[in-house]
Amino acid sequence: MNGNRSKLSLSYAAVRDSSRTVIYAVRINGASLQPHEIDDVAARMRERLAKRGEVPTDIVVLQGEGKTLRLYGVSYSVTRVRAAMFNAAISWTPVDLGYDG
Repeated sequence: MNGNRSKLSLSYAAVRDSSRTVIYAVRINGASLQPHEIDDVAARMRERLAKRGEVPTDIVVLQGEGKTLRLYGVSYSVTRVRAAMFNAAISWTPVDLGYDG
């Protein structure tokens, strides 16, 4: 990952979209990734969820800190995740998606 692998720390959260669907948010801490690497993070999260038998409606990837936080994904899902963060209705859990450190 562009020489930042040793600093890459990921966490995820589930944001309820409806009674039947969940949007997953994956937060990248300690690294600045390129767009194709962000797509890879989302793909690895989808694989992890598929192994657990879950099919997410969408994955939103977050990168940055404070006011420079950037959200990547489908605009509807980005809006839902942003609203959950604004309302402090999101809880992050560390996740290992198989990146070497």
